[in-house]
Amino acid sequence: MSLKITVSGASPLSLNVDALAVGIPEGARKVGLLKDLSKALGSSVTKAMKRAEFSGKIGQLVEIGTAGGSIKPGAVYLVGLGDVESLDHAGLRRIAAKAARRANGTSCGSIGFVAPEGVADAERAIAEGVVLGGYRFEEFKTEDHRKKFPLEKVTILTGSKINADLRAVVAGGQAIAEAVTRARDLINTPPNELYPEALADYAKKMCAERKDAGLTCTVLNHKQILSKGMNLIDAVGRGSRRGPVLIHMKYRPKGGKNLPKLAFVGKGITFDTGGICLKPPAGMDEMKGDMGGAANVVALMAAIAEVQPQAEIHGIVGSAENMPDGQAYRPGDVFKSYEGKTVEIINTDAEGRLVLADALHYAVEQEVEFILCNATLTGAAVVALGPTVSAYYTTSDQLAVRMKAAAKKAGEHTWHMPFVEALKDKLESDWADLKHVGDRWGGSITAALFLREFVSDKPFIHVDVAGPSMADKAYDIYTKGGTGHLVLTYLELIDDLVANGVHPVEDAGET
Repeated sequence: MSLKITVSGASPLSLNVDALAVGIPEGARKVGLLKDLSKALGSSVTKAMKRAEFSGKIGQLVEIGTAGGSIKPGAVYLVGLGDVESLDHAGLRRIAAKAARRANGTSCGSIGFVAPEGVADAERAIAEGVVLGGYRFEEFKTEDHRKKFPLEKVTILTGSKINADLRAVVAGGQAIAEAVTRARDLINTPPNELYPEALADYAKKMCAERKDAGLTCTVLNHKQILSKGMNLIDAVGRGSRRGPVLIHMKYRPKGGKNLPKLAFVGKGITFDTGGICLKPPAGMDEMKGDMGGAANVVALMAAIAEVQPQAEIHGIVGSAENMPDGQAYRPGDVFKSYEGKTVEIINTDAEGRLVLADALHYAVEQEVEFILCNATLTGAAVVALGPTVSAYYTTSDQLAVRMKAAAKKAGEHTWHMPFVEALKDKLESDWADLKHVGDRWGGSITAALFLREFVSDKPFIHVDVAGPSMADKAYDIYTKGGTGHLVLTYLELIDDLVANGVHPVEDAGET
């Protein structure tokens, strides 16, 4: 159920809500609303701040009960804003997410949030944050096990003029955040419910509902994949009774001419047993999330339909279930890729790059100017950067700079990794044009080098989201489980590419 988000110019302390979130700049002492709270609640405000060592540092939160006081909210959350002059949209979004998560955790059905002054589009940032922080996934819980008092209503209190434009800004923020939660829903869905064909059906339905916004969707089934020569996708999916699919979503704004063409490609392994190279049982349940890249692409296309960029954008997903049986592919097999290169199979648990290779060449065929590949690809990326940072590789220095800027603006964590050319020989094969896996050293890099073989000369970014795609606990704007990490970054990147063009430059090499 969507949150009901409204904007109001009411006095915060007269708002009848279960909790009221009030932003406090670092170092503030009994000024403004904090002064009014102290007057209404007495020494309990100072005592609560002292016990929690609350100073207004960004991310701090202290809850104060209001029983016996003269104000309407059932509780007050003091949330640290840090240095207000440096507080940006992403920072306020994180703060709002934390407050919404606290409200959900304490069974608050309604919350008010006072929009701080000095932050551009503060109301929009709050709307985004409360949706992302208040997210919950209870699709497969029976009524008795669902949260009895979930967060349902949010009132954004603002000193700005409340008119249709402001309401549209807030609604736009809510719509973008709800698009991100689509990725979370898909990742959190159990694999017996979300298999390749089901993922394709979800994408088709989502695009059909947004046909008037410029979205269309076509799906290649297993038979069509074989007839086109997408043998790497077939190889990965042949061990499952649920056949692989290729999903092609396309956005084109009405009346657009001479538009830049961009492609976002996602890995959609709806469950990964490792195939013949079977994974150990511990943690295998999390392999339902091995379609996190595909989930991001679906969510991104939903968000694109909302923001309507002036570009033709292709969302392409290669989806399969990697299972072991008598038809499954084996180490030592050789397949001809859709692009034409032959590939020797080394480890069937490195299936994602195979599915992506055929999907990437399909993207090249769409005559796009830019390709971004997005996948839960390697454990090596998690070893290198931890569970909250995505690795990214680019074929040009300027794309690396722009990807970094987009992630910073979105408030998401990434790190630029190098295409180390000296590792290319790890992919040399005695029996085929190339192997799909090198040795363990530099595993994330050799995976990226392999994918680069299938994008022709297109400007290319490969993003390995293996760590942040799922969270084992809530943090920042993310809740436990699927995160939708980097969907917001991709939206910022699209804005940049549309405004300034792709402009590829010399190869980034080992920078």
